[in-house]
Formats: sequence, C-alpha cells, structure tokens
Amino acid sequence: MSDLVRVSISLERSLLESLDSLAASAAYANRSEFLRDLIRARLVEQEWERDEEAMGTLTLVYDHHARRLSERLVELQHEHHDQVMATTHVHLDHHLCAEAILLRGQASQLRTLADRIKQEKGVLHAELSMSSTGKRLS
Repeated sequence: MSDLVRVSISLERSLLESLDSLAASAAYANRSEFLRDLIRARLVEQEWERDEEAMGTLTLVYDHHARRLSERLVELQHEHHDQVMATTHVHLDHHLCAEAILLRGQASQLRTLADRIKQEKGVLHAELSMSSTGKRLS
C-alpha cells in the first residue's frame, strides 16, 4: 500500500505558470516530482542551518605545480580524517588537477574545512555542494 497522500494547494495563476515552467525546464514529468524535490532541497538547507550531521562534496581545481600545494591538501585532509570519507583525483592537463572530496560531519565543520582548502594558494576554484545523510528525507 502506498504512503502517498493527495494534497490541494491554492496558487495565483502566474505562480502556477512559473511552477509549470520551472518543472518543464528541468524536464520533470509532473508537478508532484518537482515539488517533492523542492521540499527535500529545503529540508537539506535546514539541516545545514541547524548544523546537523550532513554530507557534502567539495570539488576543487588547482595547479599541482603550486609550491607544496598537494602536500598541504593531503595534510588538511588528514587533519580532518573523521570528516573526509573519500577523495577522487583527476589530472586535467599538465598543470591542473581536479579533486572531489566526499565529506560527512557537522555542517559547520564541513564549511570550515572547505573554507580552509579554498584559501590555499594554487586552488583556482573550490565549491562545496551540500547534501544530507538522508535520515530526514524519506
């Protein structure tokens, strides 16, 4: 038996048209799927705002020729070994590398680690993508 419950909402026509446009531009099959994802995204934001346990992916591009940068990045990850779950390293060209670092911990700890890595000389770009452990999303 399904746990789905039907709900009815009232929206101004212009807001409904915007909703339909957003859902269509993101290739959603229907409004319900789009609204479920919007709600889940807000729940994840709240987990981060309340500094709950969270997941995150830090993606960075850096010049591996920058003096001692690779060593400093590894040191930072070792200092935060309880938050770093996995790292994937890719060589983009002769000078540039990309890394994706999968993180888990208190949201504030993940932000702090991401900020420290972003500030390293030679890191050209770093972006923390927040996610959830999924405990509150089902």
